[in-house]
Amino acid sequence: MQEVAERAGVSVTTVSHVINNTRFVSDDSRQRVLKAMEEMGYQPNALARSLRRQQTYTIGVIVPDSADPFYAEVVRGVEDVSFEQGYTITLCNSDGDIQKEGQYTNLLTEKRVDGILFFATSNESRAHVRSLQKRQVPLVVVDRQVPNMESDLVVVDNIIGGQMATRHLLEWGHRRIGCISGPINLLLSEQRLEGFRLAMAEYNLPVDERLIKIVNAYQYQPGYQAAQELLTLENPPTAIFAFNDVLAVGVINAARELGIAVPEQLSVIGFDDLRLALYVNPALTTIGQPMYEMGEKATGMLIERIENQELAPRLQQLSLKLLVRQSTGPVPNGSP
Repeated sequence: MQEVAERAGVSVTTVSHVINNTRFVSDDSRQRVLKAMEEMGYQPNALARSLRRQQTYTIGVIVPDSADPFYAEVVRGVEDVSFEQGYTITLCNSDGDIQKEGQYTNLLTEKRVDGILFFATSNESRAHVRSLQKRQVPLVVVDRQVPNMESDLVVVDNIIGGQMATRHLLEWGHRRIGCISGPINLLLSEQRLEGFRLAMAEYNLPVDERLIKIVNAYQYQPGYQAAQELLTLENPPTAIFAFNDVLAVGVINAARELGIAVPEQLSVIGFDDLRLALYVNPALTTIGQPMYEMGEKATGMLIERIENQELAPRLQQLSLKLLVRQSTGPVPNGSP
């Protein structure tokens, strides 16, 4: 820093303020410092800065499945905002395992990350959220709300989303509507199912519990298997609401293998609006949620929490929209 200061013709203190962005420095002095640093190949010691300022400029991100395209899109938003704000991210994949989630929670705390973006494995994740709060680790819970916990939260209204999807099918005349839900120990699964039931009640229709399948993961194979079971019933559904797009793709492929045309004989609607929703044949009607924006908003909220831990817990609820494509249509003629 002394050598940079001499070359730039400024004080060491000015160099320090430019590097750490801790005080106003005139544009002329800042440019001279940056030019001197570039000419000399000077790289500030990040570790030394983090020790001095008690801040690592690192954000931990815990997701249930890093291979899921939903989380890939959300994390893209996280990474872009983090980079702009001078933070790096450490991505941890819990594999939907509550014990592994707990291990990563402890590991990120030991590594002194400045804050954590937390995507819950299940409702049991409440214990891990509570542990982080007791240790005063700034965190934002994203997408998967943890019940009975007060924390910063970025979500969509999954009850409304479930209603939107079901109403769309009802408006096409469908009455025997199947549901394929992810794990019921997730609040968002419970909420989407509640939205389905509310929409059916609006039309004064009974819910046939045999048409509701609960699977253990929001993945392709469980969706495919559940659809096989529904579509081979003696009186199968004319429409299926899959609680995410990956499940919905499994439904479409299961129908194709059984010789059932989508949407002529079966309508299918998903949830998320992943990129694959446009590429599957037929293109998937879905409830779109702003995944990239979710990552952006959550990261901005976390950085605000890092800078001021006295803030009251905040809720950021993002909007959903129905995206009608080719996988839904009118109820087949002669269907009950």
